Amino acid sequence: MTLWITWWAGVLALIMAFVGGVAKLSHNALARWSAIIYIELFRGTSAIVQLFWLFFVLPFFGINLSAVLAGILALGLNVGAYGAEVVRGAILAVPKGQYEAATALNFTAKQRLWRVLIPQAVVNMIPPFGNLAIELLKATSLVSLVTVTDLTYRAQILDRNSFGVQTSSIYFLTLILYFVFAVIITLLIRGVETRLSTGRDRGRA
Repeated sequence: MTLWITWWAGVLALIMAFVGGVAKLSHNALARWSAIIYIELFRGTSAIVQLFWLFFVLPFFGINLSAVLAGILALGLNVGAYGAEVVRGAILAVPKGQYEAATALNFTAKQRLWRVLIPQAVVNMIPPFGNLAIELLKATSLVSLVTVTDLTYRAQILDRNSFGVQTSSIYFLTLILYFVFAVIITLLIRGVETRLSTGRDRGRA
């Protein structure tokens, strides 16, 4: 369940990161201000409050979400807001000459963004995205507060069933499992970064 939530919340976070980051750079005022409100709202409030709001408050408005869906939405939207700033910063870091060259070739705004700026910016996004993925993995422990049977929730159940006798062993194993998952994410991110960097180096050559 921990890996399931991490995966789907990560997919949502990635989508929202690109949507929010690109929209914040848009010349369209509605898109830009929508992105600013989303980013500041989810960065400026606690993830646990967002989770509780989605799970406990929305039912008062007739919207009932399962605990798992509420967890995925809360974590995905929260991490996506931080990712949006990563996307925005990486795009702005692309040398201005690249933008000017694309303009000289009569690329449209959309072509400049998706064919020139983002392909170059993606390499710089990978390391911070890796950090956010690990933060997302650790944040999944919050879903245990809405009774989702993730790794942390299982550890709590085992601890109660052992009447505290095996507390140290249970939580040590839990720590190890989170660490192993984090290492796997780190290795995957490094692999992606190496592959993309190699491609860029070849292009420069």
